[in-house]
Amino acid sequence: MASNENELIIEEECVDWTVPLAFMRKRHTESIEGANSITQTWRMKERMKTVSVALVLCLNVGVDPPDIVKTQPCARLECWIDPLSMSPQKALETIGANLQKQYERWQPRARYKQSLDPTAEEVKKLCTSLRRNAKEERVLFHYNGHGVPKPTSNGEIWVFNKTYTQYIPLSVYDLQTWMGAPSIYVYDCSNAGIVVDSFKQFAEQHEREYEQMVAQNRNPVPPPSFKNCIQLAACADNQILPMNPDLPADIFTSCLTTPIKIALRWFVMQNTSKLVPKISMDLIDKIPGQLNDRRTMLGELNWIFTAITDTIAWNTLPRDLFQKLFRQDLLVASLFRNFLLAERIMRSYDCTPVSSPKLPPTYQHPMWQAWDLALDLCLSQLPAILESEDQFVHSPFFEEQLTAFQVWLNLGSELRNPPEQLPIVLQVLLSQVHRLRALELLGRFLDLGPWAVNLALSVGIFPYVLKLLQSSARELRPLLVFIWAKILAVDSTCQADLVRDNGHKYFLSVLQDPCIQGEHRTLAAFVLACIVHNHPLGQEAAMQGSLVSICLEQLGDSNPLLRQWLAVCLGRLWTNFEKARWCGVRDIAHEKLYTLLQDSVPEASVRASAVYALGTFISSVTERSEHANNIDHSIAMTLINTVSNDMSPLVRKELIVALQWMVLLFENSFLSVALQEEGTRSRDSLGSQVLMLPGEASMSPMMGMRRIASRDRLKMLAPGTLISVDGSVAPAAMAASDILHSNVDRIKRVSSSSSICSLGHSTLSSLPALAYGSIYMKLWHGLTAMDTDPHPGVSHMSHTVTNYIRDQTSYVFVDSDFHKDVNHVKDPTGAKDLGEAKLSSSLSLPPSPSSRPLFLAGESPPTTGSNMELHRLTTSRSAHITSRTRKMVPNTISEESDETAGSRKPLVSTQFVEWSCKYFAQSVMKNQNGSDSESNLHCEREWRYFRNRHVRVDSKEEQRKMATGRLEHQIFNSRSPSPPSVILFHPYDPHFAVACKDSFGIWDWYSGTKMSYCSNRASKGSRITSLEFVNGHDMSLLLVASDDGSVRLWNNYSLVMGKEPLLVTAWQALSDVQHLGRSANAGSGLLMSWEQNAQQLVVTGDARIIRIWDAESELKVVDIPTGADNCVTSISTDLSESNLLVAGCGDGSIRLFDRRLPPHEARIMTWREHASWVVGVHLRFPTTGARRVISGCVGGDVRFFDIRRNTSVSTCQTAQGMTAMAVHKEADAFACGSINQFISAYNMEGNLINTIKYHEGFMGPRIGPVRCLAFHPHRVCLAAGSIDNSISVYSIDPKR
Repeated sequence: MASNENELIIEEECVDWTVPLAFMRKRHTESIEGANSITQTWRMKERMKTVSVALVLCLNVGVDPPDIVKTQPCARLECWIDPLSMSPQKALETIGANLQKQYERWQPRARYKQSLDPTAEEVKKLCTSLRRNAKEERVLFHYNGHGVPKPTSNGEIWVFNKTYTQYIPLSVYDLQTWMGAPSIYVYDCSNAGIVVDSFKQFAEQHEREYEQMVAQNRNPVPPPSFKNCIQLAACADNQILPMNPDLPADIFTSCLTTPIKIALRWFVMQNTSKLVPKISMDLIDKIPGQLNDRRTMLGELNWIFTAITDTIAWNTLPRDLFQKLFRQDLLVASLFRNFLLAERIMRSYDCTPVSSPKLPPTYQHPMWQAWDLALDLCLSQLPAILESEDQFVHSPFFEEQLTAFQVWLNLGSELRNPPEQLPIVLQVLLSQVHRLRALELLGRFLDLGPWAVNLALSVGIFPYVLKLLQSSARELRPLLVFIWAKILAVDSTCQADLVRDNGHKYFLSVLQDPCIQGEHRTLAAFVLACIVHNHPLGQEAAMQGSLVSICLEQLGDSNPLLRQWLAVCLGRLWTNFEKARWCGVRDIAHEKLYTLLQDSVPEASVRASAVYALGTFISSVTERSEHANNIDHSIAMTLINTVSNDMSPLVRKELIVALQWMVLLFENSFLSVALQEEGTRSRDSLGSQVLMLPGEASMSPMMGMRRIASRDRLKMLAPGTLISVDGSVAPAAMAASDILHSNVDRIKRVSSSSSICSLGHSTLSSLPALAYGSIYMKLWHGLTAMDTDPHPGVSHMSHTVTNYIRDQTSYVFVDSDFHKDVNHVKDPTGAKDLGEAKLSSSLSLPPSPSSRPLFLAGESPPTTGSNMELHRLTTSRSAHITSRTRKMVPNTISEESDETAGSRKPLVSTQFVEWSCKYFAQSVMKNQNGSDSESNLHCEREWRYFRNRHVRVDSKEEQRKMATGRLEHQIFNSRSPSPPSVILFHPYDPHFAVACKDSFGIWDWYSGTKMSYCSNRASKGSRITSLEFVNGHDMSLLLVASDDGSVRLWNNYSLVMGKEPLLVTAWQALSDVQHLGRSANAGSGLLMSWEQNAQQLVVTGDARIIRIWDAESELKVVDIPTGADNCVTSISTDLSESNLLVAGCGDGSIRLFDRRLPPHEARIMTWREHASWVVGVHLRFPTTGARRVISGCVGGDVRFFDIRRNTSVSTCQTAQGMTAMAVHKEADAFACGSINQFISAYNMEGNLINTIKYHEGFMGPRIGPVRCLAFHPHRVCLAAGSIDNSISVYSIDPKR
């Protein structure tokens, strides 16, 4: 016994983890909105280039300046040349030439001008000339003042007179004026910081002088913005340059222009280099290789140095400053990278280089140790390489840095500091050896979210990955499309760069390559969708690349996300681009997209994308033609017939967005329909003898399950027919002539861009006349039917579109004048008749016997019998009216659109596509399904499932007690605001739901408190007829069905933390079926049975079918005919296990169905033993033996059926007037409620357990007539609701 209990507990532990969750996808849990647009800061507002360089050398070789006392020996090398080794003039020229070569290494295309030992006039001439040629580009001024005195405190540097007998001061104020802006200055002299400080003061002086001149109305030319100029100075204002003889005299210039050479020399001079034997200054100059060849030792050192200095700057500087100094100008970036080295070297000699803008200290950054290690490893190989020509072993630097980056990624998040190695990953992309790994890690980093993408773009990743699109390596394709998808999801402006560099061709080749996995082709489709989005050049380029045919070929792919983005890609390509639409027409793109309208994957997004694409297909035509109109009519009718009753509001919203273009393009035709409708209403209200048309009924809907959906009403009448007073069917034109007394007259075409209101009554005669059953009428009725959609978002959008037309007709006062001045003219195009005939040929109405008069407007509705006769009449197909007739209201306007779609603003729009784009901006690699065992979501779920297990185990004991116990202890009693109609226990939480009219409430039966009471927000006059808990084992949702055919799913139905209930989804579960109307055979409303394991909802009620909806795909699965003329009054299902469902009907029959059989063969058994309305029916699954069906009817007899037998196996007679029945799913008990104010509990053998007649307590009052009963799914608890508003819970255990 103990072992069996342990096995049961173990089984109970794991059961909840295997139960699927419904309505938990992102489209259900978040608002359908695009990502907030973030202002992109990574892209430089303007790229700059240093086009001119002035090299001013004041050396005066052989003559030392008077204010500097040099040591002996002293640093003498200038540009690595000893000026005393040759004549002064030649030395000066050689040094100038070398300096130019050193700069050309960084910017070879600049214009260089040397000024050697110049005068002030020569400097002026040089600077003004360079500024004039550079225009708005940057000019560099390099000043070497080693042969002149230090700068003065007044902000002056020194040059010479013509005879070199005097030092002449040159004010930085004048230098600013000559150089203009933008400029960069390099000062290699002692006390250079003085110049930097003076520069700022003089810049402010320039601005003050300009303001004074403006005040004096002298209209001066605005001065350049000197504050944006860049300055690099060798030392502070109180420091002199180092004189160490082992260093060059121009050590600052050497660091800026020959960083590797000076870095090697300085490294060898340090004590740490003694660890590497046999390395001398002479060996350094023999390092093999070229600086620009990364495969050589020298080239690799330069590559490592670039990566390290870039990394130090990116990790130290503010982002905007990094962008300005390290990404805007190649020469400036090189100088600042080298400036970081200058700071490190010169600080070791008590010299602090200065810059403007000022940089934070970087000389002690940890990355310098990585540089020292790289030098160490390199130099340790040098002697062997030089002596025996050994093969150079590449540095492990990049590989180790990638490993460090990978370690960061394993625990990376937005909350942590950014990875230091990101700039190094950039450099590694240049190497074929490490490129694959670098791209993989970069993709992982970008997948962390938009913040990571922005970080990568700010570091400068863009030009690298753009260049890689020229690579033909197949192994890079998946990585590159992933990276580009991430980039475009965050910053769509990159589309222009891709088109400019022909990058779109790369993604076209990926998309059409069948060897590439579907997920990677999906990414390519997304990238192409971004490229063509609102970008005419991108649309043209993609169309030339055969994007339409490539997408259409793959619409049948097995990957649903690919199908979705192929449709979105086509939709964006067609938007305002007519050439692409006609390209699609040639490939019958619209018909190929029809298949996606019924796509059954778990994502409704595929269907929504197909509707979106067809909507842009309609709106893209600028020049209307008969061909274009016919295609648009076909698309619109297909859409309204296919997806207007889609379960997903996502799809229905896209449908309204698509159909609005039909309203805007053919506005006059819709105005005609609306005016005819208004006219008919007015006539009816005036007591006219003309009958209301069936199509018009949808405009005055009788809410409730009794009404017929507008689309189905349209099917009842042939196009162009009216019902006359005597009940016969007449052609529309004949009826119209009788009603409107019209005559034929042609008038000029009137554009719909002018409001009807502004044109007066004469405009009525300019509208196209439309026969009933026309395409526009069908579309109009389809749209007006969606005005009453249960989802408020859909309903609001539909109202916006229909009110656009209604508002233009509202000025018309329908009176006798309406029937007079309306002219009847011929349709100029003649095309409409043919198009309508094709679409309407199957919709005909037979003649009706004239002896059967139909009810007139204003009279009472017919009785049930006449209603049935009318129903049979209108659905008969025995004869067809085939003749077409002229229109009721004149038509001088062709079927062509009133305006081009491109010139019209949409009335409604959604952010579905933008919301879908967010998928690519979010992490797709990260585990997001809650299976992370350390996440809060997992811990909460684990607690709930532990709680559920205990409820189930504890309930087993209660169920065993039922053999001897009595269900009589009232543990809860309260009153509801209205008489309860439905009551339902939550399977695990201690609360139950109660439905009262059109509201539902939640009561906690443990504490006895009311938790919430909310309106279902259904149509006026409707009532709730069924409740179900969805995801009862987890975060529960409440499914509410009303007798108007609508189903709503509510989250937070118990008002947790005071928040309002949130509508997850809503749809018309039984909207397009012919209901039974008000009769003795109707009144059960809409009944539901939710199957959590199968993820399916079974609905039925006042209809002749049982419909099954699939919650995963949000599609109708099947309609199973009941075979009964009466409503279904009770239903019980077991789709996940046996595929059986049983229905009790209003005529007393019990019908058993097998879901696995075809719909018309699904009914496998019918029992007709009850003589009255079936109150309850339940499938029972005993542990042994066959499945049983238990049913009870109003007459009081309860019958037990074995599903294998044709008759009941036993009967239990309860009291007459049974109003409610409940059967426990697991315990040996069922209960019946009576109108005679008592509840009886029985066991499964039909033996009475006990009867409840009174409320508990001394002199407890009699319970009211019972309206509803429900057993707890696990515990032995019974909830009851009475007509006197009382709600109670009875338990076998008084302690509960």
